[in-house]
Amino acid sequence: MRVPLSWLGEYVDLEPGTTAEEVHAALVSVGLEEEDVHTFEISGPVVVGQVLDFVEEPQSNGKTIRWCQVRVAPDGQKAADGGEAVHGIVCGARNFFVGDKVVVTLPGSTLPGPFPIAARKTYGHVSDGMIASARELGLGDDHEGILRLSTLGLDPEVGTDAISLLGLDDTAVEVNVTPDRGYAFSIRGIAREYSHATGAAFRDPADAVRVHSTGAHAHGFSVTIDDRAPIRGRVGATVFVTRVVRDVDGSRPTPPWMVARLKLAGIRSISLIVDITNYVMLELGQPIHGYDLDKLTGGIVVRRAHPGETLVTLDDQTRVLDPEDLLITDESGAIGLAGVMGGASTEIGAGTSNVLVEAANFDPVSIARTARRHKLPSEASKRFERGVDPRVAVAAAARVVQLLEQLAGGHADELGSLLDTAGEAEAIRLPNDYIPNLIGVEFTDDEVRGALAEIGGTVSGDADGLLVVPPSWRPDLRDKSDLAEEVARIVGFDRIPSVLPVAPPGRGLSRAQKLRRAVAQMLADNGATEVLAFPFVSEAQNDLFGSPEAGPVPAVRLANALDGTAPYLRTSLLPGLIDVAKRNLARGLVDLRVYELGTVFLPGGGVLGSEELPLGAALPGDDVLAGLNAGIPAQPRHLAGLIVGNPVEKQPGQTPVAAGLADALTAVQQAATAVGVRVEPVQSRHQALHPGRTAQLVAHAADGSRVVVGYAGELLPALAEDLDLPRVVAVYELDLDALIAVAPADIVAGVIAGFPAATQDLSLVVRDEVSAGELLTAVREGAGALLEDIRLVDDYRGAGLPAAHKSLTFALRFRADDRTLTAAEASEAKLAGAARADELFGAHIRE
Repeated sequence: MRVPLSWLGEYVDLEPGTTAEEVHAALVSVGLEEEDVHTFEISGPVVVGQVLDFVEEPQSNGKTIRWCQVRVAPDGQKAADGGEAVHGIVCGARNFFVGDKVVVTLPGSTLPGPFPIAARKTYGHVSDGMIASARELGLGDDHEGILRLSTLGLDPEVGTDAISLLGLDDTAVEVNVTPDRGYAFSIRGIAREYSHATGAAFRDPADAVRVHSTGAHAHGFSVTIDDRAPIRGRVGATVFVTRVVRDVDGSRPTPPWMVARLKLAGIRSISLIVDITNYVMLELGQPIHGYDLDKLTGGIVVRRAHPGETLVTLDDQTRVLDPEDLLITDESGAIGLAGVMGGASTEIGAGTSNVLVEAANFDPVSIARTARRHKLPSEASKRFERGVDPRVAVAAAARVVQLLEQLAGGHADELGSLLDTAGEAEAIRLPNDYIPNLIGVEFTDDEVRGALAEIGGTVSGDADGLLVVPPSWRPDLRDKSDLAEEVARIVGFDRIPSVLPVAPPGRGLSRAQKLRRAVAQMLADNGATEVLAFPFVSEAQNDLFGSPEAGPVPAVRLANALDGTAPYLRTSLLPGLIDVAKRNLARGLVDLRVYELGTVFLPGGGVLGSEELPLGAALPGDDVLAGLNAGIPAQPRHLAGLIVGNPVEKQPGQTPVAAGLADALTAVQQAATAVGVRVEPVQSRHQALHPGRTAQLVAHAADGSRVVVGYAGELLPALAEDLDLPRVVAVYELDLDALIAVAPADIVAGVIAGFPAATQDLSLVVRDEVSAGELLTAVREGAGALLEDIRLVDDYRGAGLPAAHKSLTFALRFRADDRTLTAAEASEAKLAGAARADELFGAHIRE
């Protein structure tokens, strides 16, 4: 919201010389956010001049210029730049006449750009200044000709300072208005906030409107609210005021002071009637729409759109309407998108003489949805979707009527309407001890009552507390916590002490924290990049990456989701990593190895959340804390990774190596090594992963037990294609908390072997359905303590083997801590492993 200081000063007392920076500081103290300062970036001398004479001189380039003699100071006086009273000026415009009074920028002045003005030789003359257009002065977009002051209804003395005459010496402060404080989208609201911050006297512009004798009793114009499909049970319109002004002269110019204020506020001048409606919207916060009364057919009906209905809006776009869209209609059909944009059929134009003024209060949800659906953000919708004061509509309509009479020569008609079904705000109970317990600061009763009355609340009370009715312009005040915040804000946030908690000394990082950092460091050291993804996902994403084989798991749905398409908290880290991969691949980063350490949210069967936190002087008891904890979903820490592209790039002597399941398993082993745990992959299934390239990850605890801690695999190729990813995408996910739980208390470095190893190979023939992991585990168990390492090195299926069988070859390494092994000892251990594989799976040594 941009606020011209001259406009602000009409409704709140500003001390002489108050700067934009001081206004910003005051507004920041009551919770508004400072944005910027805006000026016209113009400096003098810029004066009123009168054209005495000119000579038209055709040029060789086909252009005709005028060599003008312009009086810029009264007779017998020096000009503002110290020169003579009459200046010779070259001008390319041809829309002015002898005797016209114009704006002259004298040498030494600066126009917006910045564009410094100096005497310069051009077209064979020394041009001693410049005659300015509206665009050159920063007042508008018109650059077809110079600005003639008579077209603005002005006839000032020659030599008058044009900067102050046109309001170009004003300054605007810009503040960011948060969605819950829509009342601050107006000069009225900002003036009230400045009054709160400084104690300066506030004058409500709504009270200052001169209400015409017919204003409160305008009648006879038919208005009907016919909302048969309200959104969330809220009727589309609760207030609808119309007023009629006849014999309006729309050809009159908008006064310079209004043009300047609109420009500083960020709105361009269009025409007098439209400018007046925009001016009142900025002043009071009530969007106004004007209709050409003579183009209306019958009365107005506010209703939802019919399926397939269309409307040509003011931007000449034909829009196909949605049944949720709220419309303004007459007997001819739709004539406007309520609260968003008017229709072209009733547009006010140069020939408009009778105006119907509309000031309404529309449902914020309906307006917000329509504006987003049609991609039509507007100054009106921006205010409606944040909440407009329902009690200001009558005053806003009267203010428009007043300005149309004063500036456009119209006169008010008794024809109009007043429909008001908006209810009164409900009173909020504020217990005596609530504010100090919530804020942590003691406020006197006078401070609490004074602050709530200052924001416009009606305050009454009894021995137990206060009963507060919020003002009509504060729909954001819904419960006692909102009132407590207002008291802290108005009395001053500086009353709240800043106290840093004292960290308990000597504890350092916990064991779990150290191990989590070790895992992250291990993966980073091996070339992976840590990322942080959003924890919000869609239901389909949660279902897809639920627990392996078990399918979807319960998920927490947010009541106030930031994105309606992703209202759930994640039960897996993989959806976020997939989004990260898609974003990077779209930017040309095709070789990715990313991982994330983060929490997932796994609700139980109980009720989530708590209606209200227990506030009081004493700490809550164990039963209260237990109840609060019961409403919090389980949040285990997971580790997940995604690998795509070529982990090994093409280089001299090396062909590229594409990512696959092996890379995911390698990353899992790196993480397991960091916490001192052995993790074994076991063939498994997962609804999102390739059925033949999916592994369940089993951790071996120190006590000999086995714990499933996650899974790894490659995405289904069809799924990868749907997600716009390469065909092969390797992923893994570990329950890091579960992995750390089975880790040994101390990670001890292995002893460097002092005796040589004995290596042998073992080829076993088994049925196809036996997984390599299961067979490897069986061999390890049978071989005993002498087996130091075992790796699968070959998987053969073909000639020489029985049908539905395969040959798996393992490389075995044996070693003893106290002696050099003989070949016979190594062979004996190998055969013991083969015997165990035969016992469990019917495996036999390949001949």
